[in-house]
Amino acid sequence: MMEAEMMPLARQVDVALRQMEEELKGLSAGTIVMQIRNDMIGKFGVRHLPLDYEEREPYSRTPRSGLTADQVATLRKMALEALEHKRSWTHGEITYDFVLRQGKISLSVQFESNYNMANLMFRLSKRRDRREVSNE
Repeated sequence: MMEAEMMPLARQVDVALRQMEEELKGLSAGTIVMQIRNDMIGKFGVRHLPLDYEEREPYSRTPRSGLTADQVATLRKMALEALEHKRSWTHGEITYDFVLRQGKISLSVQFESNYNMANLMFRLSKRRDRREVSNE
């Protein structure tokens, strides 16, 4: 098996979405969240409301309609295609907002990049130290 450190982010997204497949089946809307650190997925999961009050009565026993296995596969494909728009950042969060409307999946993707000033200052001071040593 490939070590996680060597696995491309797209493959990690695919693995995470496959892990959540059973949870995604039956949902009509939600947000998939993936936290990224050093181009590695850490925490991931789904945010959703368990009942859709607009479509049915809150205490109804009627099963609600939601994503099928094929639609989850389509959602996964769309999520992977969206990664083409990710740029050079390595820390942050990816959120996939999805909704099932009239049997079709709509997906909205948001990338959030995070930077750490302490790490940046540390790298700059290391470069400065190297230059000072090389000048001696």
